[in-house]
Amino acid sequence: MTQDRLELDEASKSVLRESRALLRGKERRAQGRFLVEGRQAVREALRGDAVVSRLFVRWDSARDNRDLIDLARSGGVPVHGVSEQNLATMSDTVTPQGVIAVAGSIDVPLEQALSGAPRLVVVCDQIRDPGNAGTVIRCADAFGADAVVMSTDSVDLHNPKVVRASVGSIFHLPIVVGVEFSGALQACRDAGLQVFATDGEAEATLVDLGAELAAPTAWVMGNEAWGLPDEHRELADRAVAVPLYGHAESLNLATAAAICLYTSASTQRATGH
Repeated sequence: MTQDRLELDEASKSVLRESRALLRGKERRAQGRFLVEGRQAVREALRGDAVVSRLFVRWDSARDNRDLIDLARSGGVPVHGVSEQNLATMSDTVTPQGVIAVAGSIDVPLEQALSGAPRLVVVCDQIRDPGNAGTVIRCADAFGADAVVMSTDSVDLHNPKVVRASVGSIFHLPIVVGVEFSGALQACRDAGLQVFATDGEAEATLVDLGAELAAPTAWVMGNEAWGLPDEHRELADRAVAVPLYGHAESLNLATAAAICLYTSASTQRATGH
C-alpha cells in the first residue's frame, strides 16, 4: 500500500460522540447499531452480511491494519483515523486493539433462523455473562450449528464483550434474541428438532444417548449460576449430563456447550445425517 492510500479522514466530534454512545445498550437499541472491536471481528464484519457504516483506525496502527482499510474502502465504508485517546472512548477494554467498526444489528427473526432443515441449534436460556454468551456462539459456529437462539432475559447480543468473545462468529450464523423460552422450544420442535437440556444432575449422559444424537437436535443451555429452572427443564425431551471422570465438581457453561455440540456434530457426520 502506498503512503497516499493510508491517508485517513479525521472523525468529527459528532461522529465520535454518536459512536462512543454505542457502549450503552439503550443507544445500541435506539440506533440499531453496535461496536465491533479487534482485527478478526472487524474482518468478519466487513466480509459478511453485516452492514458496516464506519471503520475507526488508530493512527499509529494504520499500516498494521491496511488490509482492513482496503477491505472497508472496497465496500464503500468510510475509514477514520483517530487518536489513541479517542479510540479508547469507544472501547471498554484497558488496551484497545487499534481498530473498531460500527455495524448494524445482526439478529434475525426466529422463523428465519429455523427455516430449511436445521440439524443443530443452541438455545441459550437466560445466559447473563457476556463472555459465556460470546463463547457459546463461537462454539456453535465452530461445530457447524445452524442457529443460536437467545431467550428473553439473556445478555444483549450486541454487548461489546459478547462481540469480542465470539471473535467474529456472530457474523457467521443466524442469531435470534429476546424469544420467550417455551415458544423457542416449540419452534425448534416444529422445525423437526429434538430438544435436549443440559443438566449436571441428570441421570442420562451424552454417552447414554449414542445414536440418538444423530437426529436433528436443539441443545438448551441454562444460566451459568443457577442452570435451568425446573419448569424449563421439564419442557425439554430429555435432560442430559456431560459425564465427568475426574474430581471436578462441574464444568462451566461454555465448556459444557462445546462438548455437547461437538458430540452431536460428530455423531451426525459419522452417521451421514
